[in-house]
Amino acid sequence: MLQTSTAAAVPQHIAVIMDGNRRWASQRGLPKAIGHASGAKRVRSLVEACSARGVRWLTLFAFSTENWKRPADEVSSLMGLFLIYLQKEASDMHKKGVRLKVMGDRSAFEPRLQKLMDNVEAMTAHNTQITLTIAANYGGRWDMLQAMQAWHASNPGAPASALTEDALRPHLSLAGAPDPDLLIRTGGESRISNFMLWQSAYTELYFTPTLWPDFSPESLDQALAWYVQRDRRFGGAEATPKPLISQLAVG
Repeated sequence: MLQTSTAAAVPQHIAVIMDGNRRWASQRGLPKAIGHASGAKRVRSLVEACSARGVRWLTLFAFSTENWKRPADEVSSLMGLFLIYLQKEASDMHKKGVRLKVMGDRSAFEPRLQKLMDNVEAMTAHNTQITLTIAANYGGRWDMLQAMQAWHASNPGAPASALTEDALRPHLSLAGAPDPDLLIRTGGESRISNFMLWQSAYTELYFTPTLWPDFSPESLDQALAWYVQRDRRFGGAEATPKPLISQLAVG
């Protein structure tokens, strides 16, 4: 486990693109559905590991607006898995102080799933240990577009020049949460695939070949050790202070 003498070493907010479920299953001669199910089981250990290390926000990319293009049987399997996951895990997460949120366009989901999302969010709304946000039917371009539409609806007749970053931010899907400090993508690809385009402007991007079902707490510690060494300038000339490498021990 990663040990550190300063909280500055721990990102407040980690985002994860959980990639590699299908390849993991293919390498083992298993159906894609088994790969997705194995990936879903990995979520619990990541939430627990992040919580134990002091991470306050964790956002997972579960299903993108582009994923509807996949074969119908795979999409159906993913929807069923999402339903089962919320039903089985919500109560345990609630007991552990996890606040669970879902961001994305819910209108495409069946009413039963939409209602379950609402119920789980309401049940865990006052938990403070860690906020887990599941991005489902989400896309960064969709997020910015819906935010602009929401701003316009709240400001009818206002000129476009009145729209500022500060005015738009409350309408984005992650309003109220800090932007991600660290974005992890598993599976070996080196792109963010339309995930939180606005919020990731100054996020540190960590790409690992590890397939999502194999991403362990030790894998998280490797990402955190990499993150600690980054100089986060945010467009300025001076890097933000960072802990000395000697302050860290991975064991």
